[in-house]
Parts: sequence; C-alpha cells; structure tokens
Amino acid sequence: MGKNRNIVLCVVFSIITFGIYSLYWMVMMNSEISDIAGEEKQSGALVIILSLITCNIYGWFWNMKMGKYVNKITGADNNHILYLILSIFGLTAVNLILMQNTINKQTEVAA
Repeated sequence: MGKNRNIVLCVVFSIITFGIYSLYWMVMMNSEISDIAGEEKQSGALVIILSLITCNIYGWFWNMKMGKYVNKITGADNNHILYLILSIFGLTAVNLILMQNTINKQTEVAA
C-alpha cells in the first residue's frame, strides 16, 4: 500500500537537501496515495515536469487532486480546497505532511 515514513525526518531531509528530498517524497506519495484511494496512477516525474513548465500552476492542481484522494481515503469533506489554498500560498510542505500522515494511518490500519 504505502510506506510508513517518519514525517519529522522527511522534513529535516527536505531542509538539508534544499528541497531535493521533498521532490522525491512527492513522487513516492503520488503513487502511494493513488494506490490507497484506488485511483489511476500518474507518473510522479510527470507531475514535477508539468509543474515546472506551468510555473507551478499544475502543482496547485496536483495538490487539489491529492486532497480529493485524501478525502476519499479518510471520508472527510473539502480537504481538496485546503490543499489548494495551502499550495497557492507556498505551503505545499504542509500538504506533503498531511498526505504522509494519511499514508501512515492507513499502513497502521493495514498492519
């Protein structure tokens, strides 16, 4: 399903590597969240490329889409709007933390 990661270490690694680890983290979570939600996968590398080409407008869309998948997994409503707002204000790291928290909870339930 998904890999249970230590969120604090992921944030520390992202800071130490000046964001490079966060790109890797994003690619991994892209497929894991899609698997858990039962949705079609999209290449994580493609997400990064499209985000670069569109000056992160596609990144906003991706964050909103991941919020919808988290809604589906957790049964919550309107997380996708929160994810979109956070990404527009440059707080995508918070979205990554929230997504990883959802993955960690799902792997604990599955274990």
